[in-house]
This record gives sequence, structure tokens and C-alpha cells, in this order.
Amino acid sequence: MTIQAKSAALRAGTFAQPTAVQRRWLKAGLEQPGGKLPLFDSDGQKVSKKTVDACIRQNWAEPWFANPLKPDWQVCKLTHLGREVASEVVYPPRLRALRSATPINPASAAPPT
Repeated sequence: MTIQAKSAALRAGTFAQPTAVQRRWLKAGLEQPGGKLPLFDSDGQKVSKKTVDACIRQNWAEPWFANPLKPDWQVCKLTHLGREVASEVVYPPRLRALRSATPINPASAAPPT
């Protein structure tokens, strides 16, 4: 990957939000040595190639090493940005709207005397 491509991926990853499936996969890597991402989900199903490729494009994951037993399975690990994204607290849409609202000034909220 060229420096320009890495830079573009980093910029894209800074503003992009992972899907629920991508976030679950990335969070699983937080608990593994070296940030290794699992090949299988919690139900025992192989993680979708679309999920893996999307996370690599966003610079949240990177290929780690070739799997000699299954060459078509990509073993990945979290990047620094991937750790940040996976650790991020996600608020439901309603709470997000409340958090982004302008805070009330306590002085102006007090009842008149």
C-alpha cells in the first residue's frame, strides 16, 4: 500500500463509523494477544470476507500473516485506529441527539427570584 493510500485510508477511518457486525468483530480483537481478530464469530460462523475487507479498507484492521492451513482465510489484527474505534462508546440515536444538544446554562435555567 502506498503512502498516499495509507493516508487516505487513515483519513477515511477517522470519520467512518463501523456497522454493528464490524464493531463486534473489532471488539473481539481487544481481548486477544496482539489484537488478533477472530476467524469465526460468537455463533461459530466464519467472519464474512466483506466484513474483513471493509475493516482493512478503513484501516481498522490489517493482515497479520498468511494462514498455511487455509490460504483463502485472512488472519488479521487490530490497528491503532481499530483499537480506538472498537473501544469507542456507542450511544443510541436518541442519546446521541441529547448529548449533541447545546448544554443548558445553569444560570439561565434557574427560576427568577
